[in-house]
Amino acid sequence: MARKAVPRLLLTAPASGSGKTTVTCALLRALVKRKCAVCAFKSGPDYIDPMFHSVVTGTRSDNLDLFLFGGHGRGEAVAKRLLCEAGEEKTVAVLEGAMGFYDGLGLSCDYSAYDLARVTQTPVVLVVNGKGAAASIAAVLKGMADFRADSGIKGFVVNNVRQSVYEHYKVLWEKESGLKAYGCLPYMEEAVIASRHLGLVTANEIKDLTNRVDILGQAAEKALDVDGLLSLAESAPPLTYEMQTAPAAKRAHIAVAKDEAFCFYYDAALRLLENLGADLIPFSPVRDAALPDCDGLYIGGGYPELYARELSGNEAMRKNIAAAIEAGMPCFAECGGFMYLAAAIKYNNTVLPMVGAVPGVVKMTRSLKRFGYETLTARKDNFLCKAGDVLHAHEFHYSETSEDGTAFTVTKEGSRRIWRDLHVEKNLWAGYAHIHFCGAPHVAENLVNACALWRKEEK
Repeated sequence: MARKAVPRLLLTAPASGSGKTTVTCALLRALVKRKCAVCAFKSGPDYIDPMFHSVVTGTRSDNLDLFLFGGHGRGEAVAKRLLCEAGEEKTVAVLEGAMGFYDGLGLSCDYSAYDLARVTQTPVVLVVNGKGAAASIAAVLKGMADFRADSGIKGFVVNNVRQSVYEHYKVLWEKESGLKAYGCLPYMEEAVIASRHLGLVTANEIKDLTNRVDILGQAAEKALDVDGLLSLAESAPPLTYEMQTAPAAKRAHIAVAKDEAFCFYYDAALRLLENLGADLIPFSPVRDAALPDCDGLYIGGGYPELYARELSGNEAMRKNIAAAIEAGMPCFAECGGFMYLAAAIKYNNTVLPMVGAVPGVVKMTRSLKRFGYETLTARKDNFLCKAGDVLHAHEFHYSETSEDGTAFTVTKEGSRRIWRDLHVEKNLWAGYAHIHFCGAPHVAENLVNACALWRKEEK
């Protein structure tokens, strides 16, 4: 066990759409401009917001997801460790909440931003949308703070209001809510970030993103109480955490699909693979003609449907991947990666051939087909886990397939829905479910070892 002081705070909101990401990026940019050593985190399973954090800070941003890390107990230990490791010699750690502060699993607050703040003893600042409201904002603030005795809510930031309006109501809001005001941000058209069906567009799709975050940073320095927020972060108590010793694993080269079509990866999960002995080699299924010299494949999620024509048109890569999997090369594919490995993707009434390593045609839909946390129970032994193993996972997709697979029994957390899912063969893992390797380190270790074994046998 180790103990470390990590100055930290969590920015959250009563509901999605309040401006958490905007305020978080604004504060992070202001801190960077002050030469503060900062690290950022996102609660929950979201892939996109950490991309923005990374662009703003110039360093990695990790997810802290108590459910994907293994649930209460193990998940809490992993979250504290990652927070402390990233916070090494940092001025401050800024955590961004997901959804509404108390929105958790089903009808509970479990695995919510509140749960994360409680577990990590992190001071909380509410971001509230001030558009079209006055005294009512105080009622929202007080209700949020008092909903749980251990809410940890210490103050608030008002988004989408002019500074003159904020100054006019500030005393009222503080008096009626009992919370400290930490400033405001006005609506800035030039800094708006667009959205699409899985959330915000990704950071690498915005050509002038640096300029936009600079505008946010300047506004934060002017209108946010940055010094006050730093003082609040300093008030967080030291954390006790379990240090990790990675088990020995054999050396292997794993090709990781990274381009505009495939970009959903957890940075901490990739670092775990490296700690286990993997050399990660990025490649592009969109542009490259063939795989790099490698012993295994990891094809994560993303937006393959938006680049379906390019992926389908790159026949050389499709055939190369199909041949490698057929030859026995281990492959781990989730969500977007699974879609790419299917026989075809139907998008805009056009059926486009894909890799064909798993059967079925993927069809895009207008609504979410499966969304939320789930547990996967292995129905029999496979190359990454044993029969009966339970893994924590998450799904979020606007597509469906004619061939889901049957390797795992899936239970939707917070409901009674149960189904079978995932294609897992002797060397292939493919399905819609996302897992986090930090919550299932044995799966990561087995993947690296399977790749090393294939290297030895084939090369």
